[in-house]
Amino acid sequence: MPYYEYHCPSNGRTVEVRHGMNERVETWGALIERTGIDAGDTPAATPVERLLSAPVPLTGDSGTPSFGGCGTGCACAPKA
Repeated sequence: MPYYEYHCPSNGRTVEVRHGMNERVETWGALIERTGIDAGDTPAATPVERLLSAPVPLTGDSGTPSFGGCGTGCACAPKA
């Protein structure tokens, strides 16, 4: 399953979540339910937006398996 980033314009937070390609997360409540993060003061019905992200190759340039990820902690690095 791929990872997606969702942004909540109401609270300014961007959260990464993994789900199937045919699924969508539309509210802050659905997002926090899937990720287990703290809801804070944001109402569960607050809409979130899925961000368009450039794909990150999991094998690096030229197919080299030494790609260590982008360094942002986004889970694009292969599992050891």
